[in-house]
Amino acid sequence: MGTMAMMSSFILVTITLVIGREAWALENCLQEQARLRAQVHQLETRVKQQQVKIAQLLHEKEVQLLDKGEENSVIDLGSKRQYADCSEIFNDGYKRSGFYKIKPLESPAEFSVYCDMSDGGGWTVIQRRSDGSENFNRGWNDYKNGFGNFVQKNGEYWLGNKNLHLLTTQGDYTLKIDLADFEKNSRYAQYKNFKVGDEKNSYELNIGEYSGTAGDSLTGKFHPEVQWWGSHQRMKFSTWDKDNDNYEGNCAEEDQSGWWFNRCHSANLNGLYYTGSYTAETDNGVVWHTWHGWWFDLKHQWKKMLSEFRAGKSFASLGELLAPFENRNYLTGWGTWLPGSSEV
Repeated sequence: MGTMAMMSSFILVTITLVIGREAWALENCLQEQARLRAQVHQLETRVKQQQVKIAQLLHEKEVQLLDKGEENSVIDLGSKRQYADCSEIFNDGYKRSGFYKIKPLESPAEFSVYCDMSDGGGWTVIQRRSDGSENFNRGWNDYKNGFGNFVQKNGEYWLGNKNLHLLTTQGDYTLKIDLADFEKNSRYAQYKNFKVGDEKNSYELNIGEYSGTAGDSLTGKFHPEVQWWGSHQRMKFSTWDKDNDNYEGNCAEEDQSGWWFNRCHSANLNGLYYTGSYTAETDNGVVWHTWHGWWFDLKHQWKKMLSEFRAGKSFASLGELLAPFENRNYLTGWGTWLPGSSEV
């Protein structure tokens, strides 16, 4: 009996020790888990703080680079006078292409614009498409005020409908649209008496007589059955959030761009930028029908075009024409050109 009692006591002590050790180990494990969780939380907090700091530093650096770029890219004319457009700058003896500050006669403030001093000089670039880096699927206010890269020479931008109105009310301007495809073929279209209305009239487009090699896609006169729904003459500007077209739907929303849509278009130079051929439910790329056509069906493949708009003042007389470009004013912009711009 004594032996049995001693063995039972030993077993109980052993079990107690084992249970006690397991409990201690479990407690230590729980404590270690809590400690590790606290460390992980601390590390996550530090990572988030570092991410915020990195984001702030990158933003500050981006702003510094942008400010530096703007400072270096805008050609300083010494503030000797204010110029209404690029042609006045050219006529004043400045022959270098680049960004300048201009102030149309009725504009409350100066703004930057690219002046192309080649191809006769004095072109004001009002829009440029070059690589698809800029989003042209924007709302009314962006198209009104302008958007894009006003720093780099080949940066994409839209000068702004408000500025287009201020520029084209100064006189008789000619719109020139230069187009190029990815096979390095090029065409141009030119229109006299180019004007853009004010915001009250939804920046209505008005153009005159056509000339050129790309075909008259803006007025749609190439076919009477197309003109009633495809002409852009006297069309109001539309965006996805301000539908002014004649279509039962929303052309700007379907074609993902702002433009002078009718029902919907035979030209759209603000369309999506495709790097080659594409398929889509609508012809929502960069379109100039009289050169590369529309879509034929849902699987029709398009070849995207590069384009740029330019505008220039029309000459009133032969004497003015023969003068050394004295009153030649140009605007350039879009993925086509207005007289004065020469880059694609």
